[in-house]
Amino acid sequence: MEWKNIYRGLVMGISDLIPGVSGGTIAVVLGIYDRLLAAISGFFSKEWKKHLGFLIPLAVGMGSALLLLSRVIEYLLEHYYGPTQFFFMGLIVGVLPFILRKAEARTRFKTVHIVVLLVAAGLLALTAFLRTDEAIEPITALTGGTAIRLFFSGWLASMAMLLPGISGSFVLLILGAYSTAIAALSSMNISIIAVIGLGAVVGFIVSSRLIRYLLDVFPSVTYAVITGLILGSLVVIFPGVPAGIGLLAVSAGTFVAGLLIAVLLGRRE
Repeated sequence: MEWKNIYRGLVMGISDLIPGVSGGTIAVVLGIYDRLLAAISGFFSKEWKKHLGFLIPLAVGMGSALLLLSRVIEYLLEHYYGPTQFFFMGLIVGVLPFILRKAEARTRFKTVHIVVLLVAAGLLALTAFLRTDEAIEPITALTGGTAIRLFFSGWLASMAMLLPGISGSFVLLILGAYSTAIAALSSMNISIIAVIGLGAVVGFIVSSRLIRYLLDVFPSVTYAVITGLILGSLVVIFPGVPAGIGLLAVSAGTFVAGLLIAVLLGRRE
Protein backbone atom coordinates (compact mmCIF):
# COMPACT_ATOMS: atom_id res chain seq x y z
CA MET A 1 0.00 0.00 0.00
CA GLU A 2 1.26 3.48 -0.87
CA TRP A 3 0.21 5.06 2.42
CA LYS A 4 1.61 8.47 1.46
CA ASN A 5 -1.34 8.65 -0.93
CA ILE A 6 -3.54 9.34 2.10
CA TYR A 7 -2.16 12.87 2.39
CA ARG A 8 -2.36 13.26 -1.39
CA GLY A 9 -5.99 12.20 -1.24
CA LEU A 10 -6.63 14.67 1.57
CA VAL A 11 -5.30 17.54 -0.54
CA MET A 12 -7.26 16.43 -3.61
CA GLY A 13 -10.41 16.02 -1.52
CA ILE A 14 -10.04 19.52 -0.08
CA SER A 15 -9.63 20.98 -3.57
CA ASP A 16 -12.70 19.14 -4.84
CA LEU A 17 -14.78 20.86 -2.15
CA ILE A 18 -13.96 24.30 -3.54
CA PRO A 19 -15.75 25.57 -6.68
CA GLY A 20 -13.18 26.58 -9.28
CA VAL A 21 -10.28 24.50 -7.93
CA SER A 22 -9.56 21.35 -9.92
CA GLY A 23 -8.65 18.04 -8.33
CA GLY A 24 -6.90 17.19 -11.60
CA THR A 25 -4.65 20.22 -11.20
CA ILE A 26 -3.77 19.14 -7.66
CA ALA A 27 -2.95 15.64 -8.97
CA VAL A 28 -0.54 17.28 -11.41
CA VAL A 29 0.98 19.35 -8.59
CA LEU A 30 1.48 16.16 -6.56
CA GLY A 31 3.07 14.37 -9.51
CA ILE A 32 0.49 11.56 -9.70
CA TYR A 33 -1.73 12.61 -12.59
CA ASP A 34 -0.56 9.97 -15.10
CA ARG A 35 -0.63 7.22 -12.48
CA LEU A 36 -4.09 8.31 -11.37
CA LEU A 37 -5.48 7.94 -14.89
CA ALA A 38 -3.75 4.58 -15.33
CA ALA A 39 -4.95 3.28 -11.96
CA ILE A 40 -8.59 4.31 -12.44
CA SER A 41 -8.86 2.84 -15.93
CA GLY A 42 -6.79 -0.23 -14.94
CA PHE A 43 -8.95 -0.91 -11.89
CA PHE A 44 -11.79 -1.86 -14.24
CA SER A 45 -9.70 -4.39 -16.16
CA LYS A 46 -8.30 -7.88 -15.57
CA GLU A 47 -5.27 -6.37 -13.81
CA TRP A 48 -7.35 -4.53 -11.21
CA LYS A 49 -5.53 -5.99 -8.18
CA LYS A 50 -2.20 -4.28 -8.89
CA HIS A 51 -3.84 -0.85 -8.71
CA LEU A 52 -5.39 -1.34 -5.25
CA GLY A 53 -2.24 -0.31 -3.40
CA PHE A 54 -2.34 3.06 -5.14
CA LEU A 55 -6.09 3.70 -5.13
CA ILE A 56 -7.18 2.57 -1.65
CA PRO A 57 -5.02 5.04 0.35
CA LEU A 58 -5.91 7.80 -2.13
CA ALA A 59 -9.62 7.05 -1.74
CA VAL A 60 -9.26 6.98 2.07
CA GLY A 61 -7.64 10.42 2.01
CA MET A 62 -10.20 11.91 -0.38
CA GLY A 63 -13.13 10.39 1.49
CA SER A 64 -11.81 11.66 4.82
CA ALA A 65 -11.43 15.18 3.42
CA LEU A 66 -14.93 15.19 1.95
CA LEU A 67 -16.56 13.88 5.12
CA LEU A 68 -14.50 15.63 7.79
CA LEU A 69 -13.46 18.92 6.21
CA SER A 70 -16.57 20.05 4.34
CA ARG A 71 -17.52 22.33 7.26
CA VAL A 72 -13.95 23.65 7.57
CA ILE A 73 -13.90 24.57 3.89
CA GLU A 74 -17.29 26.22 4.26
CA TYR A 75 -15.87 28.26 7.16
CA LEU A 76 -12.70 29.29 5.28
CA LEU A 77 -14.65 30.29 2.18
CA GLU A 78 -17.11 32.27 4.29
CA HIS A 79 -14.57 34.09 6.50
CA TYR A 80 -11.29 33.98 4.48
CA TYR A 81 -12.52 33.64 0.92
CA GLY A 82 -9.88 35.82 -0.74
CA PRO A 83 -6.75 34.37 0.91
CA THR A 84 -8.04 30.83 0.36
CA GLN A 85 -8.62 31.44 -3.35
CA PHE A 86 -5.24 33.16 -3.73
CA PHE A 87 -3.54 30.11 -2.20
CA PHE A 88 -5.06 27.90 -4.88
CA MET A 89 -4.19 30.44 -7.56
CA GLY A 90 -0.58 30.15 -6.42
CA LEU A 91 -0.77 26.37 -6.77
CA ILE A 92 -2.19 26.70 -10.27
CA VAL A 93 0.46 29.19 -11.47
CA GLY A 94 3.20 27.07 -9.92
CA VAL A 95 2.15 23.93 -11.77
CA LEU A 96 2.44 25.51 -15.24
CA PRO A 97 6.25 25.07 -15.59
CA PHE A 98 5.87 21.39 -14.72
CA ILE A 99 3.11 20.91 -17.31
CA LEU A 100 5.09 22.72 -20.02
CA ARG A 101 8.19 20.61 -19.29
CA LYS A 102 6.12 17.44 -19.43
CA ALA A 103 4.61 18.52 -22.76
CA GLU A 104 8.07 19.47 -24.13
CA ALA A 105 6.38 22.68 -25.21
CA ARG A 106 9.57 24.41 -26.41
CA THR A 107 10.15 21.84 -29.13
CA ARG A 108 6.70 20.36 -29.74
CA PHE A 109 4.28 23.28 -29.54
CA LYS A 110 3.57 24.86 -32.93
CA THR A 111 1.23 27.70 -33.85
CA VAL A 112 -1.79 25.38 -33.91
CA HIS A 113 -1.05 24.24 -30.35
CA ILE A 114 -0.84 27.84 -29.14
CA VAL A 115 -4.20 28.55 -30.78
CA VAL A 116 -5.76 25.46 -29.13
CA LEU A 117 -4.29 26.55 -25.78
CA LEU A 118 -5.76 30.05 -26.05
CA VAL A 119 -9.18 28.77 -27.16
CA ALA A 120 -9.33 26.32 -24.24
CA ALA A 121 -8.29 29.07 -21.81
CA GLY A 122 -10.86 31.49 -23.22
CA LEU A 123 -13.73 29.00 -23.13
CA LEU A 124 -13.07 28.06 -19.52
CA ALA A 125 -12.59 31.71 -18.51
CA LEU A 126 -16.04 32.47 -19.93
CA THR A 127 -17.60 30.12 -17.37
CA ALA A 128 -16.69 32.72 -14.73
CA PHE A 129 -19.59 34.78 -16.07
CA LEU A 130 -22.12 31.96 -15.79
CA ARG A 131 -24.79 32.34 -13.13
CA THR A 132 -23.60 30.30 -10.14
CA ASP A 133 -25.78 31.50 -7.29
CA GLU A 134 -28.04 28.60 -6.41
CA ALA A 135 -31.55 29.76 -5.64
CA ILE A 136 -32.74 26.15 -5.25
CA GLU A 137 -32.91 24.72 -1.74
CA PRO A 138 -30.67 21.67 -1.13
CA ILE A 139 -32.36 18.37 -1.96
CA THR A 140 -32.79 16.30 1.19
CA ALA A 141 -35.09 13.49 -0.04
CA LEU A 142 -34.83 11.52 -3.27
CA THR A 143 -37.49 11.06 -5.91
CA GLY A 144 -37.05 9.39 -9.29
CA GLY A 145 -36.41 12.71 -11.01
CA THR A 146 -34.01 14.11 -8.43
CA ALA A 147 -32.08 10.81 -8.31
CA ILE A 148 -31.51 10.91 -12.08
CA ARG A 149 -30.49 14.56 -11.93
CA LEU A 150 -28.03 14.03 -9.08
CA PHE A 151 -26.59 10.89 -10.71
CA PHE A 152 -25.76 12.75 -13.93
CA SER A 153 -24.50 15.74 -11.93
CA GLY A 154 -22.03 13.42 -10.19
CA TRP A 155 -21.09 11.89 -13.56
CA LEU A 156 -20.30 15.25 -15.19
CA ALA A 157 -18.54 16.57 -12.08
CA SER A 158 -16.21 13.54 -11.86
CA MET A 159 -15.32 13.85 -15.54
CA ALA A 160 -14.40 17.46 -14.85
CA MET A 161 -12.36 16.49 -11.78
CA LEU A 162 -9.91 14.49 -13.88
CA LEU A 163 -9.26 17.39 -16.25
CA PRO A 164 -6.72 19.88 -14.84
CA GLY A 165 -8.27 23.32 -14.74
CA ILE A 166 -11.91 22.24 -14.56
CA SER A 167 -13.45 22.00 -11.10
CA GLY A 168 -15.92 19.23 -10.38
CA SER A 169 -17.54 21.29 -7.63
CA PHE A 170 -17.88 24.24 -10.04
CA VAL A 171 -19.73 21.94 -12.45
CA LEU A 172 -22.04 20.96 -9.57
CA LEU A 173 -22.54 24.66 -8.86
CA ILE A 174 -23.52 25.36 -12.49
CA LEU A 175 -25.89 22.37 -12.45
CA GLY A 176 -27.50 23.56 -9.21
CA ALA A 177 -26.36 20.53 -7.21
CA TYR A 178 -23.44 21.96 -5.20
CA SER A 179 -25.45 23.03 -2.14
CA THR A 180 -27.17 19.63 -2.14
CA ALA A 181 -23.82 17.81 -2.21
CA ILE A 182 -22.28 19.93 0.57
CA ALA A 183 -25.42 19.63 2.73
CA ALA A 184 -25.47 15.85 2.22
CA LEU A 185 -21.81 15.56 3.26
CA SER A 186 -22.31 17.78 6.31
CA SER A 187 -25.41 15.89 7.48
CA MET A 188 -24.28 12.43 6.30
CA ASN A 189 -27.32 11.94 4.04
CA ILE A 190 -26.25 8.49 2.82
CA SER A 191 -28.84 8.09 0.05
CA ILE A 192 -27.92 11.35 -1.69
CA ILE A 193 -24.18 10.75 -1.20
CA ALA A 194 -24.61 7.28 -2.74
CA VAL A 195 -26.46 8.55 -5.83
CA ILE A 196 -23.96 11.33 -6.54
CA GLY A 197 -21.08 8.96 -5.76
CA LEU A 198 -22.37 6.31 -8.17
CA GLY A 199 -22.54 8.88 -10.93
CA ALA A 200 -19.01 9.99 -10.06
CA VAL A 201 -17.69 6.42 -10.34
CA VAL A 202 -19.20 6.02 -13.82
CA GLY A 203 -17.72 9.36 -14.86
CA PHE A 204 -14.27 8.35 -13.59
CA ILE A 205 -14.34 5.13 -15.63
CA VAL A 206 -15.34 6.85 -18.87
CA SER A 207 -13.15 9.95 -18.60
CA SER A 208 -9.95 8.26 -17.36
CA ARG A 209 -9.82 5.99 -20.39
CA LEU A 210 -10.64 8.82 -22.79
CA ILE A 211 -7.97 11.14 -21.37
CA ARG A 212 -5.32 8.37 -21.43
CA TYR A 213 -6.18 7.65 -25.07
CA LEU A 214 -5.84 11.31 -26.02
CA LEU A 215 -2.49 11.64 -24.17
CA ASP A 216 -1.17 8.56 -25.98
CA VAL A 217 -2.42 9.40 -29.49
CA PHE A 218 -2.52 13.22 -29.50
CA PRO A 219 -0.10 14.23 -26.70
CA SER A 220 0.81 17.75 -27.85
CA VAL A 221 -2.77 18.84 -28.58
CA THR A 222 -4.00 17.28 -25.31
CA TYR A 223 -1.29 19.03 -23.27
CA ALA A 224 -2.12 22.29 -25.06
CA VAL A 225 -5.77 21.89 -24.01
CA ILE A 226 -4.77 21.01 -20.42
CA THR A 227 -2.45 24.04 -20.22
CA GLY A 228 -5.21 26.29 -21.54
CA LEU A 229 -7.71 24.91 -19.03
CA ILE A 230 -5.27 25.56 -16.17
CA LEU A 231 -4.74 29.16 -17.35
CA GLY A 232 -8.47 29.72 -17.79
CA SER A 233 -9.20 28.44 -14.29
CA LEU A 234 -7.29 31.42 -12.87
CA VAL A 235 -10.03 33.70 -14.17
CA VAL A 236 -12.72 31.44 -12.71
CA ILE A 237 -11.34 31.42 -9.15
CA PHE A 238 -9.95 35.00 -9.03
CA PRO A 239 -11.76 36.55 -6.03
CA GLY A 240 -11.08 40.16 -6.99
CA VAL A 241 -8.52 42.65 -5.72
CA PRO A 242 -8.32 42.46 -1.89
CA ALA A 243 -9.69 45.53 -0.09
CA GLY A 244 -7.23 46.97 2.40
CA ILE A 245 -3.49 46.62 2.95
CA GLY A 246 -3.88 43.87 5.57
CA LEU A 247 -6.02 41.60 3.41
CA LEU A 248 -3.79 42.31 0.40
CA ALA A 249 -0.70 41.25 2.37
CA VAL A 250 -2.35 38.06 3.63
CA SER A 251 -3.59 37.17 0.14
CA ALA A 252 -0.13 37.80 -1.32
CA GLY A 253 1.34 35.54 1.36
CA THR A 254 -1.07 32.69 0.66
CA PHE A 255 -0.47 33.08 -3.10
CA VAL A 256 3.31 32.83 -2.63
CA ALA A 257 2.85 29.84 -0.31
CA GLY A 258 0.79 28.01 -2.93
CA LEU A 259 3.25 28.95 -5.66
CA LEU A 260 6.28 27.67 -3.70
CA ILE A 261 4.55 24.40 -2.80
CA ALA A 262 3.67 23.72 -6.45
CA VAL A 263 7.15 24.63 -7.75
CA LEU A 264 8.89 22.46 -5.14
CA LEU A 265 6.65 19.47 -5.82
CA GLY A 266 7.13 19.94 -9.57
CA ARG A 267 10.91 19.94 -9.20
CA ARG A 268 10.76 16.85 -7.02
CA GLU A 269 8.71 15.06 -9.69
